[in-house]
Amino acid sequence: MTHSYKTKGTCSRLITFDKSEDGIITNIHFDGGCNGNLKAISKLCEGMPADKINKILSGNTCGSKATSCADQLAKAVVEE
Repeated sequence: MTHSYKTKGTCSRLITFDKSEDGIITNIHFDGGCNGNLKAISKLCEGMPADKINKILSGNTCGSKATSCADQLAKAVVEE
């Protein structure tokens, strides 16, 4: 099932991804943000369980911001 998550506090505006019934995340796409870095995060997380993505990326910050695109992905995969 395809999910959309509106990010908060980051340059990216929206994250879309597919989440299977068993929690596997695929087809991750960020709208906006640092294109190269977000493509890399998407490739690295492809096929991972949502709980593993959350464990690895949760709490990651960007500069002086309290969050990051990676942190927002961690939130998205467990909330959606």
